[in-house]
Amino acid sequence: MDEMRTDLDFAAISKLLKEQLGLKGSPVAIKLAGSEKQIPEGMTEASEQMRHCQMVSLARKEGKSFYATAEKHACMGGAWALGLRERTPSLKSGEFYFALGKYESWAACRRTLESVPALPSGDTYATLYAPLESATFSPHVVLIITEPRSMLKLAQAILYRMGGRLYPEMSGIQSVCSDATAMVYLNGKPNISLGCDGSRKFSGIADGEMVMGIPGELLGEIADSLPIVVGAPGSKK
Repeated sequence: MDEMRTDLDFAAISKLLKEQLGLKGSPVAIKLAGSEKQIPEGMTEASEQMRHCQMVSLARKEGKSFYATAEKHACMGGAWALGLRERTPSLKSGEFYFALGKYESWAACRRTLESVPALPSGDTYATLYAPLESATFSPHVVLIITEPRSMLKLAQAILYRMGGRLYPEMSGIQSVCSDATAMVYLNGKPNISLGCDGSRKFSGIADGEMVMGIPGELLGEIADSLPIVVGAPGSKK
């Protein structure tokens, strides 16, 4: 099984994140399973086709745990970014986003798409989702959707031990699937994204909320640091 060597109390960490950040919903544990063997026994498959961001919302807001193979992913862009499918011709050429009116030219679309982080096609057998507090698997990425002030506290917790700066990357498209999941999985660094039109339309991300993806390996350290920065004398109460 693809599990971390360090055992973490996911329920306790989720409780802490909710309390310290005032979350409206749960942090979401995500795993990019490379084979059927990496799906925990008893975990059920999604009952219908949905987008990755919608699946995140079901775990975040409704407490549902499930997995989704490529056939259950309704968004081709998301399925490609997560390593479930090959990139479609319209995504490769730039035609898809050009038709949505977001770029001056197909070339501009293509330049953007060539820079979108994505897992190699076929690397992922299924995506797994669960509220962090009830996850029965080690998450590759934990997604947190919350308001900017809470993102500030998360950023401070990330930098608490070693300092430095964060360098968020985004392009205004494929926010939840690429910016906050695939990219974080691939480079092992937290990333903040503004949320794209698709995720805001289909998954209920509110106008005042942003998205952060955290590598599962950093979850314990961030949880330890968060109460310190939230309670620090220099923090806004």
